[in-house]
Formats: sequence, structure tokens, C-alpha cells
Amino acid sequence: MQAVFETLFDICYLVFVIAIGILILNKAKGRKEFILFGAMAVILGCGDAFHLVPRMIALCTTGMQDYAAALGIGKLITSITMTLFYVLLYYVWKTLYPQDNLKALDWMVWILAIVRIALCLFPQNEWTSAVEPLSWGIYRNIPFAVLGLLMIVLFFKTSGQDKHSPFHWMWLAITLSFAFYIPVVLFAQSFPPIGMLMIPKTCAYVWIVCMGWNALKQANRAASTFTA
Repeated sequence: MQAVFETLFDICYLVFVIAIGILILNKAKGRKEFILFGAMAVILGCGDAFHLVPRMIALCTTGMQDYAAALGIGKLITSITMTLFYVLLYYVWKTLYPQDNLKALDWMVWILAIVRIALCLFPQNEWTSAVEPLSWGIYRNIPFAVLGLLMIVLFFKTSGQDKHSPFHWMWLAITLSFAFYIPVVLFAQSFPPIGMLMIPKTCAYVWIVCMGWNALKQANRAASTFTA
């Protein structure tokens, strides 16, 4: 039952976010924030596919133990693409809420992203082993969590500028994604059922993608009204 439910869920998720990302890119009409958001959604879906596709195959065939290498490599790729997702989200924020003197913030975002990716590439992560070391799972997620916290703070601070903005609850969606993700990093090895928290974590990312799609529709309606 778990294999059927999780496989259907993952397929729907991947198809949805990639399709929405392509639609946003197709309808962006040169607007930077939507080009960035569309790229975010496509990177999110394609990156997650490297981990979820082997996982679906494993669930429906002989089990995770026979696909440890493919799952590990997929997890590595997903870790990198999720980092890029948040870098692009930062530039979406910069485009939506232009401000002066953000060079220090730019540097912080890029340093956190580079450190995160560099930590992911260390062989001590043992990505292809059946049991990865918990310590390195924590190390590589520290800069990622700080990057996520930074996005939460930035979107929360600007959420009051327009309570009718499609991005008003972006800070909450990011908060929920990390609230579901961090227990998995810390406790999934010792208590595997907690890995099910990845499903609501994934739903939080679907919510983020939907915000971008709704923002695009709202912008297009406003443009049509103005030209009419």
C-alpha cells in the first residue's frame, strides 16, 4: 500500500511542479521575477526526480537496499538543486521588493550556497552507502537551514507591504518545509516512519510553486485590464 500511495504521490508531484514551471516560463513575457520562478519550479522538479525516480523503482521492485547507490547519487543531486532553488528564490525576493545596499546579503546567500554544495561533495557523506553518517547529514544541512531561515526572515519582513500579494504567505510555506525536513534529517535513521514527514514537506513546496503561478495569473489579469 505504501509503495502504491507514495509512487502515485511522487509522480503527481513531479509532473505538476515541472509542468507549472514550464507554463510560468512560457507565460513570463520577459518579466524577471517569473523567469526566475519558472526556473525554480523546473529545477525543483527535475532535481527531485533524480532521487524520487530511483525511490519509486525501489519501492515497486526489490527494495531500497538494492538501489542504495542510485538513491544516494540522486539525493546528492537533489541537495545541490534545492540549494540553487533557494538562491533563485532570493533573487525573486530582490526583484519583487527592490532595495538598496544588498551587497552584504548577496555575499551571504552565495557563501551559504557554496559552503552547502561543497559540504555535499565531500566523500565523507558516503552517498552511495546503505547507511549514511548522521554527522555529515547535519553538517551539510547547517548552511542550508541558515539559508532557509534567511529567506523566511526576508519574506516575513516584506509580507506586510501587501497583504493581498500571492507571496504573502511565502515565509510560512518555507517555515513548514524546514519544520518537516529537519526531523527527517535528525531522526529518520533511528526511526524510519518519521521519513513520512517528507510528504507534507513536499506539499509545502507545491504551495510555493502555486504562489508563483497565482502571482503570474494575477499580473497577467492586471496587464489585460490596463491595456483594455
